[in-house]
Amino acid sequence: QVQLVESGGDLVQAGGSLRLSCTVSSSTFSSADFGWARQAPGKHREVVASISSDGATNYLDSVKGRFTISRDNAQNMVYLQMDNLQPEDTAVYYCNTWFHRAGVRVDLWGQGTQVTVSS
Repeated sequence: QVQLVESGGDLVQAGGSLRLSCTVSSSTFSSADFGWARQAPGKHREVVASISSDGATNYLDSVKGRFTISRDNAQNMVYLQMDNLQPEDTAVYYCNTWFHRAGVRVDLWGQGTQVTVSS
């Protein structure tokens, strides 16, 4: 059973940085893809970054150049380095992975970590 546990959320001022961590319990970590998503109050959850098993990354346009996703296959960890944070980045951030069963995608999520950026 895969479990995802996020940490690192905090209150920071605009322009500041945070590093979110996701601890993953999985025997198949190195072959899995991962992502970070966020959900602000009253808004839909949106994926901000993803990283494939071979290290390819993708980012939401609004965070390109400010956020960096990375993974450590030896430690079963996924990270999201967030620089130059802005008030609009305020949200609960979730670590995510997925697999396919009978042709259907199944998403797994952590409990989330709160990031608040003050202006």
